[in-house]
Amino acid sequence: MSVEIYPIEVAFPSIGRHEHSNTGIPFVHTFESGVAGPHVMINSLTHGNEVCGAIVIDALLRGKLRPRRGRLTLAFANVAAYKSFDPSSPDAARFVDQDFNRVWTSSILDDAANISSELCRARDMRPLIDTVDLLLDLHSMHEASSPLIVAGPLEKGEELSCQVGVPATVICDHGHPEGRRLRDYEGFGNPDSPKNALLIECGQHWAAEAVVVAKDVTARFLVSTGVVDTVDLPSEWTRPLEPVMRVVRVTEPVVANSYDFRFADAYTGLELFEKAGTIIGWSNGEPVRTPYDQCVLVMPSLRQLRPGVTVVRFGKLAKELRLPC
Repeated sequence: MSVEIYPIEVAFPSIGRHEHSNTGIPFVHTFESGVAGPHVMINSLTHGNEVCGAIVIDALLRGKLRPRRGRLTLAFANVAAYKSFDPSSPDAARFVDQDFNRVWTSSILDDAANISSELCRARDMRPLIDTVDLLLDLHSMHEASSPLIVAGPLEKGEELSCQVGVPATVICDHGHPEGRRLRDYEGFGNPDSPKNALLIECGQHWAAEAVVVAKDVTARFLVSTGVVDTVDLPSEWTRPLEPVMRVVRVTEPVVANSYDFRFADAYTGLELFEKAGTIIGWSNGEPVRTPYDQCVLVMPSLRQLRPGVTVVRFGKLAKELRLPC
C-alpha cells in the first residue's frame, strides 16, 4: 500500500514548560474568572501527531489568556504519544497503546483490569472533563482534505457549529464502531444535557494551513462561549467567514475487516459521487459501492489500516446554512 508523504511545514512546540499545572494533572491548566459563566475547555493532542492544536494551546498559555467569565481549561492530552513523534515515521505517533479517542465509554474507563497508556491518561483527565460544559477538541487529518467540524449526531452539535461558523463543512455522525470519542462522552453526547462539544479536523496534520484554521476556530469558539472577548485574542487569528456552511450527515462507516482493503482512487475527503452504486474501493476483493446518489466520502484513509478500523464514512448532503445563522 503506497501513501502520499506530506511535508512537515510547522515546528513542533516544546511543551515541557507546561507540564506543571494548577490542576494536579500534568499539562492540563485551569483558570477561574470568579464571575459566573460556563466551564470551557480547549483540548489538543488527542492524537500525538496532530500538532496544530498543541501550537494553539502553547500560544494561549504563553500569552497568559485568562477568562473574563466562567472557567477556562487548556489541555495537552496524549503527551506520551506526542513525545514519541519521529519525523521519519510520523503516523506512528498517533497513539502509544490504543486510540485515546476511542476509550470514552464509562464501562471502559471504569474497568481497572484494562490498562494502557491512553486509558491511564484518560482516567487522570476524566474528573476535570466531567465538569466541562463546552469542549473544543482540536484535531487534524491524515490526508490533505478541507477542514471539517465533526458535530456528532445531535441537533445541539449542529447549532453550536453554526454559532462558531468555521470550518464551513459540518459533519453530523455517530462516531466509530471501534469506540466512543471524547466529543461524545457523557453529557456531550446526551440530547437532554446542556453540555456540548465540537471536534475540529483542521487540515492535514503537518500543514501550516491547519494551524491557521485551528487559531481561527479557537478564537471564534472562545468568544462564542462568552469566557473571553474578541480583544483578548490576537486579531490576526480570525479570518473572514465563508457565506455558507454545508451540512453532511454520515449514514454509515466502511470498516475494514482485514488488511485487504484498497480505494479505487487517491481520495482525500469530501469527494462527491452523483450516482448510487459507484465503486469506491475493494474489501477482500469485493467492491465497495456508494449506497445512494449525492454521496460524500468523509475522511478516507488507509494509514491506520487494520481490522476494525473505519477507513471511510459515507455521508449525504443534508442542507446549507447561510452565515451568520
